[in-house]
Amino acid sequence: MSADNTSAVIISNTETIPGRTIVEFYGVVTGNTVRAKHIGRDIMAGLKNIVGGELKGYTELLQDSRQEATDRMVEQAKSMGANAVVNIRFATSSIAQGAAELFAYGTAVRVE
Repeated sequence: MSADNTSAVIISNTETIPGRTIVEFYGVVTGNTVRAKHIGRDIMAGLKNIVGGELKGYTELLQDSRQEATDRMVEQAKSMGANAVVNIRFATSSIAQGAAELFAYGTAVRVE
C-alpha cells in the first residue's frame, strides 16, 4: 500500500486488529477499478502460452489494479472518519470482452 493513501488508516483482512479495540463501526467501504487488456500484453501472453512462464504484464496489471481499488476504498473510509478497515476482501469480474473489474471491500471502523 502506498504511504500517501493509507498512512492514517490500518487495513486488515481479519475481523479485528490485534492490540486494538474497535470502538465504532461506520459500515461497508468499497473501491474498484475496471481495466482493459493491452494488445502488447496479449501478444506476449500468447508467446508465453507456447513456451510457458509467468505473464508478467498481467501480473503488473493486477498489482496496479489491486492498489488502485484499495486506495479508493481507504479514501472512502477516511471520508467517513474511520482510522481502520477490517475484513478486507477482493473480487474480480468480467465486465466485457477484454475488460475486468477488480473490487475491494471491507468494514470501516475506528480503533483505539
